[in-house]
Amino acid sequence: MDPLPVVTLAVVALCFLGSVDSSAYDKIVTHSRIRARNEGPNVCALQQVVGTKKKYFSTCRNWYKQSICGKKATVLYECCPGYMKLNGMRGCPAVAPIDNVYNTLELVKATTTQRYSDMSNLRKEIEGPGAFTVFAPSDDAWEELSPTARSALESNVNVELHNALQYHMVNHRLMTKDMKNGITVTSMYNNQGININHYPNGIVTVNCARIIHGNQMATNGVVHVIDRVISATTSTIKEFLDTDESLDEFNNIATIAGLMDKLDKPGHFTLFAPTNEAFTKLPLLKQTRTLVNYHLLNSVQCAEAIMAGSFYETEEGSTIEIGCDGDSLTVNGIKMVLKKDIVASNGVIHLIDQVLIPDSAKEVRELMGKSQSTFSDLVSEMGLTSSLSSETQYTLLAPLNYAFTEEVMAQDESYLKLILENHMLNLKISLRELYNGQLLETLSGKLLRVFIYRTAVCIESACMVKGSKEGMNGALHLMSSLISPADKTMFELLDADGRFKTFLSLMETAGLEDLLRQTGSYTIFAPTDEAFEVLSKEDLDLLKSDLNALRTILLYHFSEGIFINGGLEPKVTNLLKSLQGKNLQVKSENNSIHVNSVEVPDSDLMATNGVIHVVKNVLYPADLPVGSQDLLMVLQKLIKYIEIKFVSGFTYTEIPLTFIRCTAPLEQPSVTTFTRVIEGKPTMKQVTRVIKTESTVPKVVVEGDQSTKKVTRVINRPPTGSKFTRIIGGKPRKNYIEKCLHHLGRGICCSQEGTR
Repeated sequence: MDPLPVVTLAVVALCFLGSVDSSAYDKIVTHSRIRARNEGPNVCALQQVVGTKKKYFSTCRNWYKQSICGKKATVLYECCPGYMKLNGMRGCPAVAPIDNVYNTLELVKATTTQRYSDMSNLRKEIEGPGAFTVFAPSDDAWEELSPTARSALESNVNVELHNALQYHMVNHRLMTKDMKNGITVTSMYNNQGININHYPNGIVTVNCARIIHGNQMATNGVVHVIDRVISATTSTIKEFLDTDESLDEFNNIATIAGLMDKLDKPGHFTLFAPTNEAFTKLPLLKQTRTLVNYHLLNSVQCAEAIMAGSFYETEEGSTIEIGCDGDSLTVNGIKMVLKKDIVASNGVIHLIDQVLIPDSAKEVRELMGKSQSTFSDLVSEMGLTSSLSSETQYTLLAPLNYAFTEEVMAQDESYLKLILENHMLNLKISLRELYNGQLLETLSGKLLRVFIYRTAVCIESACMVKGSKEGMNGALHLMSSLISPADKTMFELLDADGRFKTFLSLMETAGLEDLLRQTGSYTIFAPTDEAFEVLSKEDLDLLKSDLNALRTILLYHFSEGIFINGGLEPKVTNLLKSLQGKNLQVKSENNSIHVNSVEVPDSDLMATNGVIHVVKNVLYPADLPVGSQDLLMVLQKLIKYIEIKFVSGFTYTEIPLTFIRCTAPLEQPSVTTFTRVIEGKPTMKQVTRVIKTESTVPKVVVEGDQSTKKVTRVINRPPTGSKFTRIIGGKPRKNYIEKCLHHLGRGICCSQEGTR
């Protein structure tokens, strides 16, 4: 095997590595080592943000995007932690010498921390016996400390500087694998706590300072280099809010909402705290508890741990996106963080210049974004906003802008208004409340059907796209296309289309026509007349002569349930069980459908009792043989995409028509009259059926035994003669009763026959 694919597979495997003994940090470092495999032994690949000194052992996501926090990142190759270069040799073949903590500080280039250890009389301690963990600020970290703070430390080295350095130390060895997310370790300064967070992307923070070089072993401990100087904190988030006057407004509403007690207790919180100025941009606020909880996360998210946008659940219940843009932290895609990483004993605070408004505190109309602007504008233009008041519960099924084509926009105003009304419901229906087969009544009074699939939720032939939201008075769902309520049965659509005359004729011959008329939910792959044009009249007669064969072929084109293009899982084979019993193999790719490898040129013709997909070939189960040479020749003319097997003596099994219901409604009769003469006088016997006619026509009662087909007609008044007129719906055909009795013997409903 070629070595490159092997290594690629190894990298991919590491990208999706599950829980093992090593920590997320250790796995990222290992991953970086594999990326740098061509640079020699023990070399790690890092990414550096262009224009900054920030370097990262990167995740797969950042590595392949070649960016961190939206900024371009270049690749650097350095010795992995614990290894060194040797002159004239490739890579980093030497293990770094193990020395005491003091000398190790020089090895990891934390020279300022080493110098301050000398100045504060800490050197003797960290050169001596023990098992220390030192979180050593880098030289750049000391440079970023404010001049006032640094001057205060340097002016009182024996107390202030000594105490500050001891707060960076723990009196036992801690490797990154020991640093579990959310733990607090005790520092060597007055037993003050240090908050540790270990994130899935491999970043480890210490009071929100990032470890940039970890696990450098020493004879008396371990050194981790961090990117900022940390300071002791004992204040809770509540105590910070109480003392910062710029947060008085938020403090007040948090108190009203009953949140302050929670912020005074131990925990792991992130609070996005709006300043007083942020509240001046808003009208009078409602639902204060909901609003305050939207600013609070039940997890600690330090700014240095954010390398790309990710979603986090708030205490309000919905999510916010925390991301970054260079050095700036973003919330829901907006730069609004004025000051980040204010560390408290029970979490971290980020100050923001905007109040975050959750969807649950907004009206549904306010939830629509740029991708639904056409729908939003049309609703206003057509005067439909009166139906969307803040006091009304409603749901919007908002099509994306591209659904409103030039053809749609060219329609007259009344039609456009009807389209919009069919995308508006008079009640709130959230995504989690939708179920398969559910009927939704629109503002226009039409009923829409809901279909739930493995990977999609659809309403009629339009499927939802990601982005459903719930507002204070309803819900918003984004639709991939316009919704058109069905108003015709499958039979009516096929009959009106004109391309399916042969198929409909065969369905009638097979006694299956009512399957197209009756209520239900079916998917049909309907072959056009073009599929049958190769057959002669004799071929068709032969096909019609074997009822079981004809039903087998026709029912293989039906599946119970409505399966639209958008509901099919893309790029895989979807198996649909046909009414014949064998599976149909349906594949959806690039917005087109193939069934049994046969192209579907026209799909998603929605009917009240199903959906029609058009095919130009007759379908046949690949593993079903034929036992008649004559029928085989006919099928070979019809079906080219498979080779049909001949098995002498094979016969088709009769398929019980249990799926055809005896409830198909009779069509309204057209008025066609003819005269029928009944000889002799009517006899009075048991009455079994009453035929009601117009008031001008005498009432006729029909009786008789279906097994003998004997019919006696009784007129409710003395007959005035031996001749009378009877009105029969439709074109003159065989006597309805005789035909009904005939078909009952074949297992077909009388009501079915009455519709023909």
